[in-house]
Amino acid sequence: MSAPHTAESDTPTVPPTDPLARERGHLAASRAALRVMREDVQALDIRDVTANWVNAAVLQAQIDERIKALADLSHTPLFFGRLDFQHPVGGERAEGAEGERFYIGRRHVHDAHGDPMVIDWRAPVSQSFYQASRLDPQDVGLRRRFGYTGGELTAYEDEDLTAPADATGSGATSKLLQAEIERPRVGPMRDIVATIQPEQDEIVRSELGGTICVQGGPGTGKTAVGLHRVAYLLYAHRDRLARTGTLVIGPNRSFLHYIEQVLPALGEMEVQQATVEDLVTKDVEVRGTDEASAALVKGDARMAEVLRRAIRSHVTPPTEGIVVVRGSRRWRVPAYEVAELVEELLARDMRYGAAHEALPQRIAHRVLVRMEEAGEAPDDRVQNAVARTPAVKAAVKAVWPAVDPAKLVLRLLSDPEFLAAHAEGLLTEDEQKAIVWTKPARSVRSAKWSTADAVLIDEARDLVERTHSLGHVVLDEAQDLSPMQYRAVGRRCSTGSATVLGDLAQGTTPWSTRSWADALGHLGKRDAHVEELTAGFRVPREVIAYASRLLPAIAPGLAAVESVRESPGSLAVRAVGEAGELVAAAVAACEEALEQEGSIGLIAADARVPALAEALAAAGHTVLSPGEETSAASRLTLVPASLAKGLEYDYVVLDEPAAVVDGEPDERTGLRRLYVALTRAVSGLTVVHAAPLPEALAA
Repeated sequence: MSAPHTAESDTPTVPPTDPLARERGHLAASRAALRVMREDVQALDIRDVTANWVNAAVLQAQIDERIKALADLSHTPLFFGRLDFQHPVGGERAEGAEGERFYIGRRHVHDAHGDPMVIDWRAPVSQSFYQASRLDPQDVGLRRRFGYTGGELTAYEDEDLTAPADATGSGATSKLLQAEIERPRVGPMRDIVATIQPEQDEIVRSELGGTICVQGGPGTGKTAVGLHRVAYLLYAHRDRLARTGTLVIGPNRSFLHYIEQVLPALGEMEVQQATVEDLVTKDVEVRGTDEASAALVKGDARMAEVLRRAIRSHVTPPTEGIVVVRGSRRWRVPAYEVAELVEELLARDMRYGAAHEALPQRIAHRVLVRMEEAGEAPDDRVQNAVARTPAVKAAVKAVWPAVDPAKLVLRLLSDPEFLAAHAEGLLTEDEQKAIVWTKPARSVRSAKWSTADAVLIDEARDLVERTHSLGHVVLDEAQDLSPMQYRAVGRRCSTGSATVLGDLAQGTTPWSTRSWADALGHLGKRDAHVEELTAGFRVPREVIAYASRLLPAIAPGLAAVESVRESPGSLAVRAVGEAGELVAAAVAACEEALEQEGSIGLIAADARVPALAEALAAAGHTVLSPGEETSAASRLTLVPASLAKGLEYDYVVLDEPAAVVDGEPDERTGLRRLYVALTRAVSGLTVVHAAPLPEALAA
C-alpha cells in the first residue's frame, strides 16, 4: 500500500498531470453535476400531470424529499473511494479490454448524458470496495481511498490488489482508514460508510427476508452497522419498504438524538425512530414506576398467557336461543347452535375483537340457511341486516362482549381474586402479590401506569386487535429488553424482518436477556441468524483490555473484543487520598481532556451528578446533557451512568467506579453498568477514584 499523497500548501500551482489535482477536478465536476440534478428536480412543473390537489400535494412532497436527498453538504465528502477494475464490469474479459473506473460515494451522481460520476456505496459494484483483498481481488486492480479536511480533498492512498498477498490476505493497514476511524467526534454520531469492514459489510447487505441478530462488544460498530443496513435495504427494496415502513428503536431519547443524523447523511429521510416506551404509550400516560420485583414479573413472558386467559374469560356459553323477527316471520337459532359457533371461534384462536365481529355474521348466516330452507332467497344485504338486529346484538354482547384492554389490565392489577383465577399455575402467590396494587386506581384515567403496565396493555390490545406490522425494524441495545418488551417489538415486525443489535455483557436491567436464543424466541424470530462482531474499531486496545477484566464476572464465556487500535497512554487510573478531593480531581481531569481535540464525557453514578455539575459550573465550565449536540465551543458532557449506553466521546473521565456499581440493585448489574461506562472512550480514558476499585476490576 502506498503512503498517503497529500497536498503541499506552499505550492502556488499544481501541474495538471498531478493525480491529486485530477481527483480534485473530478470532485468539482461531480459537485456541479449534483447541483444540476437538484436544479432539474426543482424545475419540475407538475401542474399538468396531477388529477387533483391531493395528488399534487403527494407528488410535491415526494419532490421536496428528493431535493433534500440531493443536497450537497459542504463538509461531507461526495466520494471517499475509487475502484479501478482490470476488465469491463459484467462484460467479456477479452484480451486487451480496458477496465472500468468507479468513484464510490454516499449517493449516485450522473452527468448530463446519464453516465455515472459517483456510484452509490450500496450499488452491487461498490461491494468490492469493502470486500476485495489481495487473496480475493474480485478483478480490482487498484483501490484508492481519499482523505478530506473540512470537505476539501487533501490526500489519497492507493492499495494495489494485484500485489502478492501476505498470510492474512491483506497489505499494511490504511493510514487514511485509520485516521478516519480516529477522527475526533464533535456533534452527533456520523456514518461509517467510508470505513465499513468486510465482516460488517456482509451484515449490512444481508437479504431483507431474514432477521439478523448482531452480538457486538463495545466499539465493534454494531449500531452503525444496523443503521447502514437500513440504508442498504431502502436502496435495494425501496418500493416494498415505502409501502410497509421501517423503524429504528433505541433505548432512550438521548440515544436517538445522538444517531438521528446518520441516515439523513446517507440520503434517507423517512425512517422513523422511537423507544419501546413510545410504541406502547400512545394511548397510555405513564406516571408511575415499579419496584424491581414487580417490573420483573410484569416483564415475564408468562404474563402473556395470564392476559390471554383473562380476555377469554369474558366469553360465556349461551343459555338461551336467539329469535330474529323479520316482517311477519320469526326465525329461531337455538342455544346449542350458538354454543357451536362460539366453540368454533375459540378453536380458531382468532383475535378477540375479530371473533367479536365475526360472531353476529355467523349467527345471521344460520338464520339465512333457515330462510332458504323455507323457500326465500336472501342475499348478503339480508345477512348484514340480520347481524345488526337488536336480538343478535344483545346475544353477542352477552356471549362475547367487547373488551377494553386498559380496563382489563386495570382489573388484573387491582383485583387479587381476578388475577389469581387467571394466573393459577403460572405465577406464584408471591409474584402475584408483587404486581397487585396496594391502592387500586378507580379508573383507567386516574391510574398511575408504569412503563411495564403500558407493555401489558399493548399485549392485551394485540389480543383484541392485530398490531400493524412494518417491513423492517432495527432494535438497538436489545439486551436490556424484558420478554414482554420483545413481544411488543415483535408485533411491529410480525410479517417483516428485523435487525437486532446488542451486547449481552452490557445488559443493565434486572430482566436483561441471558441468551439471544431466548430473546429471539420472544421476538417471534426463532430462525434468525446470529452474527458476532469481535473486532473493535473505536475503543483503544489498552482501554478495552482494562474493561474486559469484568467479563468473567458479568458475561462468562463471552469473547472479549480485540481492538485493532493501539494507543499507548490512552488509559490513566488515578487514586485520590480522600473522598473530599474526588470532585476536584474529576474536574481537573476534565480540564486536562479539554486541552485535546474532540468531545469529552464525564461519566458518574447518577447520585453524584449534581455535585459534579455544581463543581464544573463553579470552575466556569458549561456542560451539556447526554444527547445534546457538541460544538467547538461546548465539548464537555456530564453523563449519568444510566444514560451512557450507546454514546461515545473522544475522551472520557470516569468518576468513582465503586459508586457506579453501588448505584444498581445488585453487583452483577452494577458491574455491567461499569463495563458500559469504561468503554465509551475513543481516544483516552481517565478513571478517578477514592474508594477501592471493584475487586473484578482491580484484579
